[in-house]
Amino acid sequence: MANLRDIRRRIKSVKNTAQITRAMQLVAAAKMKKAQDQALAGREYAAHLTQVLFDIRKNFTEESHPFLVHREGGRELVLVISTDKGLCGALNTNLAKSIKAHTSPDAHFVTVGRKLRTLCEKLGKKVIADFTVKDPVPFSQTRPIAKFISQQFLDGNYDKVSIAFTSFVNTMRQESEVVTLLPIQGHREGEEQAFESIGSGFSVEEHIKDAFRDYTFEPNASEVLASILPLYINYEVFQAHVESRASEHSARMVAMKSATDNANKFIKELTLEYNKLRQGAITAELLEITTAMKAME
Repeated sequence: MANLRDIRRRIKSVKNTAQITRAMQLVAAAKMKKAQDQALAGREYAAHLTQVLFDIRKNFTEESHPFLVHREGGRELVLVISTDKGLCGALNTNLAKSIKAHTSPDAHFVTVGRKLRTLCEKLGKKVIADFTVKDPVPFSQTRPIAKFISQQFLDGNYDKVSIAFTSFVNTMRQESEVVTLLPIQGHREGEEQAFESIGSGFSVEEHIKDAFRDYTFEPNASEVLASILPLYINYEVFQAHVESRASEHSARMVAMKSATDNANKFIKELTLEYNKLRQGAITAELLEITTAMKAME
């Protein structure tokens, strides 16, 4: 009977776990819809902003703006966008692998999210700043992050600024990305540019037939460029955040659904085992009663 009590305790424990994971699944599903809508809504604006940048880029040289200057040094700053909470599958693990594979070993980091900030600290990486962004992602909270990393580049502290984030593809699929944000230049061999990578579903090649249009700049080309480049940096950082947040909630919803399904399956197996043992105990008792009655005859 002690064995039956143990199984009952295990069934109760797994049921409690299933209730928790089910509740977390529902919460993640509600947040996921809002985050996905935000990420998808921002892609069209990002696409048009990218189109304008792609068009006017041919009118300028590297010397036109500091954001366009390519530097030969190897000092790299990486903006890492991870999650504050776990239970979202391999999302942060995959992002950490991408960072290790696509950034320099001595890169410095700016972190958003507790998970990879803690990992960077454990690995002895230098974290120069850490930011917190609410959910859903407000543009006002991502703008100081963009301003900080832009200023680090303008001050000459770093020769390259990259963004490491998780791009949202669909509910079942999220892809880790490490793309170059600064300097803003054409595609270079072996690296991806932010304006070509953030926000799937848009490709510069799709718009090449409309590119290189003639523009009339007012008041002048330099002031237009000085205005659009910071806007581009701000929005790319914002879009990377909303892509990461949509990926986080999608991955957590899928992970919690899988955990709930596994718990329910385990409950069925334990219940079947419990019923078998209970039936065996009842059969044994009936045999003992029958044997005793025959012995008394």
